[in-house]
Amino acid sequence: MAQQRAATDFAQIGRQMATTTIGVIGGSGFYQMPALERIEQIELDTPFGKPSDPFLRGRIGDAEVIFLSRHGKGHRILPTEVNFRANIFGMKTLGAQYLVSVSTAGSLRERIKPGEMVVPDQFIDRTSRRPGTFFGNGIVVHVSLADPVCPQLSSALAGAARGAGATTHEGGTYLCIEGPQFSSRAESHLYRAWNADVISMTAMQEARLAREAELCYAVLVLVTDYDCWHESVAAVDIGEILRVMRLNVETAQHAVVGLARAIAGRERTCGCSRALEGTIITDPGVIPPRLVEDLRPLIGKYLK
Repeated sequence: MAQQRAATDFAQIGRQMATTTIGVIGGSGFYQMPALERIEQIELDTPFGKPSDPFLRGRIGDAEVIFLSRHGKGHRILPTEVNFRANIFGMKTLGAQYLVSVSTAGSLRERIKPGEMVVPDQFIDRTSRRPGTFFGNGIVVHVSLADPVCPQLSSALAGAARGAGATTHEGGTYLCIEGPQFSSRAESHLYRAWNADVISMTAMQEARLAREAELCYAVLVLVTDYDCWHESVAAVDIGEILRVMRLNVETAQHAVVGLARAIAGRERTCGCSRALEGTIITDPGVIPPRLVEDLRPLIGKYLK
């Protein structure tokens, strides 16, 4: 716990120094942020265990940026094995106000081509083995997830992606599967019938937890393939996915830099920072004190 307290103290100093702190979670291929300056590496423990990797904290222009590799150094963590709760809790503890998730995905629509980008605004969850909440074990909280992303951050992210030169689709539905296998052809056609637009394996849990952590959340999807529904595709080919991904990553990095510069110093006027207001159902008097202490970065302002 000493590491956690030290990280919390560091976060307090950081908040005094910067008005805008952006968390960035990089997925497949997006393993670093070359534009970060004055980098510090931060390791911490959380009540939910260790995050995927050490956090890298630095600056891009006037914004403070905290970067985390979702799958860890060397891409060693399966989507199902990602400790989503520790990752998001760590971002919150370190003072993030905004959270951008970068993910690769397959396209379920002819109009969304490999090499293009999508900033989705809805999700369908087909996972079954992942914790999706910080709460339980003595505290019940029900947040709204009707609109899972922050519209203001998503709009700014789409603009930054276009500014980086990417053909960008704003809006759409992200379907999250358990993996690690890709979908069958029957599943791929089913998901198209559900009006899903892209298919991947990670962002749904991040959206859920970012809402509970009162972070503004948005996703930048790098489209790498047409999944297996498309008549031109024999099957999803990991080699082709990696090839297209490598072409997209540099553009995605430029997009994140553009976003950081665009929102630095911007005041949050959306409702994300108050997402937990009125949602704690449990009588405060019966919540275990240790639980209140562990979750203080999330619920401290509501439970005095």
